[in-house]
Amino acid sequence: MYLKRSADGLAFCLFYLASSFTNKYVLSVLQFTYPTLFQGWQTLVGGLLLHVSWKLGWVEINLCSRSEILSWLPASVLFVGIIYAGSRALSRLPIPVFLTVHNAAEVITCGFQKFVQKEQTSHLKVCSVLFLLAAAVCLPLCDTQFDPNGYLWALIHLICLGAYKVFHKLWKPGSLSDLDQQYINYVFSVVLLASASHPAGDLFSALDFPFLYFYRFHSSCCASGLLGFFLMLHTVKLKSSTTSGQYSAWSFLAKVITASLSPFFFVMTANVLTISCYLDCMGMWIPRFQVLQKGILLL
Repeated sequence: MYLKRSADGLAFCLFYLASSFTNKYVLSVLQFTYPTLFQGWQTLVGGLLLHVSWKLGWVEINLCSRSEILSWLPASVLFVGIIYAGSRALSRLPIPVFLTVHNAAEVITCGFQKFVQKEQTSHLKVCSVLFLLAAAVCLPLCDTQFDPNGYLWALIHLICLGAYKVFHKLWKPGSLSDLDQQYINYVFSVVLLASASHPAGDLFSALDFPFLYFYRFHSSCCASGLLGFFLMLHTVKLKSSTTSGQYSAWSFLAKVITASLSPFFFVMTANVLTISCYLDCMGMWIPRFQVLQKGILLL
């Protein structure tokens, strides 16, 4: 059982790393900055592969209740905001910067649990959340590559992500599984992003993209769609086989690996203050990493 869980966690980390690097390559190196098309493509590939997997009996999807589907649509709207704003932000910000701001969504969920739902929160978790908040606030002040538009989109991304997590906690689950929810997200995203591609100007602007007919662009886009789909599957699988704390610890490990390796593949500059912010951000995840260690010792 321990080896199986470890294999699932390591596969999740691998797909997280590969997906993040592929997206960064398309958005920053090739500079394909047309998010309605890029995210529309990724959700189309993910939706088609999930639909085929469902029809072949490899996964189970149950969408019988129209009322439950409609009740999930607000989350799908937030999902589109997450991927659209995230694409905009990642095209402008280095991966460690993006992940530092991305993790600040935990402040929203933790604050909601403590002040709205009145849940008991450990002092260690509160301190770690404060570390994360301090890192996210100080990072723009210390960043030598400060990009106001990049940080604005990152802020929108984290607000949508935090709201999505809060909605998921408030939403009363019925028969919709994680795969059901993701299937709805995919379908809604494809429809909305396809409809928005022309008003946003992406549809015709992409015709002037200099690498439009290059194999590296085609292969990178195909890889991004496939990797995103497999990352989603392994995320669902890992969540179902571990506790929430252990899943968060694996997520922490995947982000640390991705952020640590990204400077070797993508250009970025850093100073002592920005590195301190990155390290400070890791303080948020110490309690959850300890949960993973305890889980391993018990197996």
